[in-house]
Amino acid sequence: MKKLYLVFAFALCSAPLFSQTLFTYGNASVDKEEFLRAYNKNKTPVADKEKALREYLELYTKFKLKVKAAADMHLDTLQQLKTDLQNFRTQIEESYLNNEKELNALLDEAFLRSQKDIHVIHFFCPIDSKMSPEDTLGAYRGMKELQEKLNTGATNYEELAENISKNYQKTRTGDLGYITVFTLPYDFENIIYALKKGESSKPFRARNGLHVFKVIGERKSVGTWKVAQILLAYPPGDAATYTRTLEAKADSIYNALQHGADFTKMAGMFSDDKLTYLAGGELPEFGTGKYDPAFEAEVFKLTRDGEVGKPFASQFGIHIIKRLKQTATPEDKNDASFSYEIKQKVLQDLRIIGAKEKFVKEIMAKVGYKKSAAVKDADLFRFADSAFANKSETQVKYPISDKPVLTFTKGNVKGSEWLTFVREFKNNPEFYKGETNPALFDKFVSYSVLDYYKKHLDEYSADFRYQMEEFRDGNILFEIMERNVWGNASADSAGLQKQYNENKGNYLWAPSASVILFNCNNKATAADAVAALKNGKEWKAIVAEGNNNIQADSGRYEIAQLPLPAGVVAEAGMISEPMTNTIDGSAGFIKIIKLYPGNLQRSFDEARGLVINDYQNILEERWINELKKKYPVKVNEEVFRSLLK
Repeated sequence: MKKLYLVFAFALCSAPLFSQTLFTYGNASVDKEEFLRAYNKNKTPVADKEKALREYLELYTKFKLKVKAAADMHLDTLQQLKTDLQNFRTQIEESYLNNEKELNALLDEAFLRSQKDIHVIHFFCPIDSKMSPEDTLGAYRGMKELQEKLNTGATNYEELAENISKNYQKTRTGDLGYITVFTLPYDFENIIYALKKGESSKPFRARNGLHVFKVIGERKSVGTWKVAQILLAYPPGDAATYTRTLEAKADSIYNALQHGADFTKMAGMFSDDKLTYLAGGELPEFGTGKYDPAFEAEVFKLTRDGEVGKPFASQFGIHIIKRLKQTATPEDKNDASFSYEIKQKVLQDLRIIGAKEKFVKEIMAKVGYKKSAAVKDADLFRFADSAFANKSETQVKYPISDKPVLTFTKGNVKGSEWLTFVREFKNNPEFYKGETNPALFDKFVSYSVLDYYKKHLDEYSADFRYQMEEFRDGNILFEIMERNVWGNASADSAGLQKQYNENKGNYLWAPSASVILFNCNNKATAADAVAALKNGKEWKAIVAEGNNNIQADSGRYEIAQLPLPAGVVAEAGMISEPMTNTIDGSAGFIKIIKLYPGNLQRSFDEARGLVINDYQNILEERWINELKKKYPVKVNEEVFRSLLK
């Protein structure tokens, strides 16, 4: 029941400043727009619109009464609830700090690219600041010559790289295998996805050198894969010395697996992959470009879940892999889970910088940004150099420290903040790339504008304000329900017993069964447990020997609640086939001990959960009646009737 209240509460919103009042409660009111915003989030197709609106109005009124009572008790000032609200703000505010049009364009682009994998050959010629202009120009000429030869159809990549190295500058090449969206830096990704099969890119100047890419193949996205591996790692030294011994050991393990040995147990016993052997060899789910192309090729040979491939060698050792699951890349742009995943990756990727820069320009006027005339540029940059030079004197006060350098509608940014920004930025080699002070000041302006906007998001984004209010109201609703209803109901033993005694007819069993429910970490473990049960082993012994890979419990459940495959009829003594959870790969099954007909009386202990739920409803209704007396509710019928149009 608590979960139901939270779901309902999170869907509700607060009112804008000016609108038609739909109802009042005490000295508070709810307008038409607020109510419709909440109703439209929850509405489903209905035959009788007025009835549906009346019912929702009653629900919403009760919600507002409870939140009002919680607010009057100042529950929103509880430290834990304030912390929860701040944490929630931190989680969601980033999604409100982007140019929506640009962000949507990035999301569309990423989705489109996710549908295709591209096979890429890469050439790289390093360049550094110590090279002479002549050598730098020579490197560019060499890479340009390379591109031209590639575009004529040349495929002797190693030889081409060697020739450029001899004639111009050292150049190396490599097969990147297949890549997809987010595999490479965004600049590289843009170049590659703009090429057709067989085309090569113009030389691209990056910070560390020149790059040329050639597309040699394309395919539909292969999606993501989940596999387990047994790795027999080469010891330090000459791998060739150990190859024959490890190959023989790998063949022995593979043969055992082919004859029914459990992969999870074999991984625990033999795998040298220290990160996965305790988890049955399971690797994190991966997609195109994550691992070496040769490793991916072996994975792709496996055509069905559960299939184990023959041993193969890599630079790390000899691998035996088992396919656990393959998930196709969704082709529907409206797939909620995939869209969320794409969005999170976009927001965490450097490609978002361009969208943020446009967003900053958009909001400068909104936040009232102005550069202060109180400090001259010469002083800004002179004292910035001084602050950076005096690295150990972090608390030095400079003439510009207390002067405003930027101003906003409701505040300013002082020189001390600019000096701190310079010191921290220049001391971070990950970010500082030798920018001039004027360039750093532009970054500081962008940072300050965005920071001010973020701190005042409630004023600039109605959607953000509504979402924060929803969370706050949901939190204090949960707290007051726990205090006034849920906690009281659970603690009132006499009241619960009375509720049961006076309503025994409401607490009858439907057709039910005494069962043992098993949950195992994977299907293979579940299959072993089923076999042990069928051979007469006691279920508690099976759990004890399962090394925490098997959990089980006994109890009585209604037949309709049992996790039985569709069409299976429950019978005493039956053991169901294991059912696999597609999310985490775990598997469960049941053993039915005894069946019972319907309409048998539940004991108080058996009915306790149902009794508590009913008693909570009674206590809640009493409390609502008290709140309606404390905060009288009045509905504006004229405004309500306008909702029906």
